[in-house]
Amino acid sequence: MTTQMIILNGGSSSGKSGIVRCLQAILPDPWLAFGVDSFIAAMPAKMQASGEGITFAPDGGVSVGADFMALYAAWTEGVVAMARAGARVIIDEVFLGGAASQQRWQKALGGLDVLWVGVRCESAVAAGREIARGDRVRGMAASQAHVVHEGVIYDLEVDTTHTESLVCARTIAARVS
Repeated sequence: MTTQMIILNGGSSSGKSGIVRCLQAILPDPWLAFGVDSFIAAMPAKMQASGEGITFAPDGGVSVGADFMALYAAWTEGVVAMARAGARVIIDEVFLGGAASQQRWQKALGGLDVLWVGVRCESAVAAGREIARGDRVRGMAASQAHVVHEGVIYDLEVDTTHTESLVCARTIAARVS
């Protein structure tokens, strides 16, 4: 089968976005890239600090409400529809619910050929990147570094702690059919 989607899961500041850009550059066919950050940016501003939407705690914790989950389910179905229509898609995800988050994607994906990739990074390194970025709540990287992988089953894992995005992308690209 031909890989139709690549789903990268990792905590905040783990290096997923850099890997996605490298994958788009080195894969021979065009791949669309979407991520949970772009989904959140597309939400109405009033949902970005609401119990029914998404809230970011001062310690880096993230909570989502019912309205967020309803829109997220619709967004997921829309992304999957693009892949079913022939677009090849890379997803940059943060599975806050670990295995339950992966199961929501699996339900939507049906029979699509997906390459599941875990993107790991030592929490101290991710926290340093978080500070350098300056666009994240401090503590998010450390709080997500492990929990996003709990119970998740991958086809491949990469670790960006000491490995550049391009090297990780080449490892992933070698598994794309």
